[in-house]
Amino acid sequence: MSEEHDREAWQRAQARTKRLVDSRIARATEDRGVVVINTGNGKGKSSSGFGMVARALGHDMRVGVVQFIKGAYSTGEEAFFRRTPEVDYHVMGEGFTWETQDRDRDVAAANTAWERAAAMLADPAYGLVLLDELNVALSKEYVSLEAVLEALAARPTHQNVVITGRYAPEPLIEAADTVTWMKAMKHAFKAGVKAQKGVEL
Repeated sequence: MSEEHDREAWQRAQARTKRLVDSRIARATEDRGVVVINTGNGKGKSSSGFGMVARALGHDMRVGVVQFIKGAYSTGEEAFFRRTPEVDYHVMGEGFTWETQDRDRDVAAANTAWERAAAMLADPAYGLVLLDELNVALSKEYVSLEAVLEALAARPTHQNVVITGRYAPEPLIEAADTVTWMKAMKHAFKAGVKAQKGVEL
């Protein structure tokens, strides 16, 4: 097969792809906020959420962040985004459940966090709300799934919401617009490498 034929075949394939993509873009006419879920056992769920925080800030949005479960140690994203006045940042957890070993305390912390999150979801000033590790709080029944679904359905039309954490419940997945399942294939921690600043922390 000649080089010229290869080039022509490649160009035809790209032209087909462009027609398909242009057609899908033309059909996407609805303009509203979306609910994004990052779940699964792989690394990167919260990191992706904080990437969306940075993206929203680039569009001059006000952003709300509520971190469930986490809270026993400081992270780079907290240190960075607390410097930004457009980010309303709240770390509401008391650490991972295997560290606290106190369900009543965990439930109380999660519900205090949910009260803060619910207020953000009702406030049209927030263009993006990140509910980090809410899925874990839901899976352990620390927070009412029904209350979360109601708040998401009633939120301002333009508001985007990102929910992270393992074990996203099926009704929440069904209610979401975009769901990504992150699969663990390999992790340095399993080889004995401790959590690294800028990677896990």
